[in-house]
Amino acid sequence: MSQILNTGVRWTTQDVELFAENEGTRYEIVDGELFMTRAPHFKHQQTCGKIFRQLDVWSDSTGLGEAVINPGVLFSESDNVIPDVVWATKETLALTLDEAGHLTGAPDLVVEVLSASNEDLRRDKEAKLKLYSSRGVKEYWIADWRSRKLEVYRREENQLKLVATLFSSDNLIYPLLPGFSCTVNQFFPV
Repeated sequence: MSQILNTGVRWTTQDVELFAENEGTRYEIVDGELFMTRAPHFKHQQTCGKIFRQLDVWSDSTGLGEAVINPGVLFSESDNVIPDVVWATKETLALTLDEAGHLTGAPDLVVEVLSASNEDLRRDKEAKLKLYSSRGVKEYWIADWRSRKLEVYRREENQLKLVATLFSSDNLIYPLLPGFSCTVNQFFPV
């Protein structure tokens, strides 16, 4: 469940750092707009883990990059997000990982798993899509565990465009991950 704290204020990372520690609450800023999210549904988290596992196993076998769950991505003071899963090449990590352990630039792949609320849908399908597109993410997946589908956005003509909507039995092949292949069903809990 997500909530927007929209008061006409343009939020920054420094503003969020002033908030009291609130276990289980995630704060994200997209274009100065603050989103507050509580702990997601159990199946949402299972989906994140299954997607991570597929990417991590492939990464371990090839040595080409790293997958991670819930990293901090600090594009700027007014664009500070925590995607569900990201994957980045070793070269991208060398250029964008800061000493505090946050990415300061675009990972190669970003994955968001949808939650149920309309606000969460708007955040992932509009605000974050626009942010990731403008910041140079090469591919963006939106996973919906309820309908067991995956929307694939790929960078074309300098922006992320929807190139496929895949369902459970469809095979996912990612051109930037040589040899990576799995059925979409492997991303979702039973």
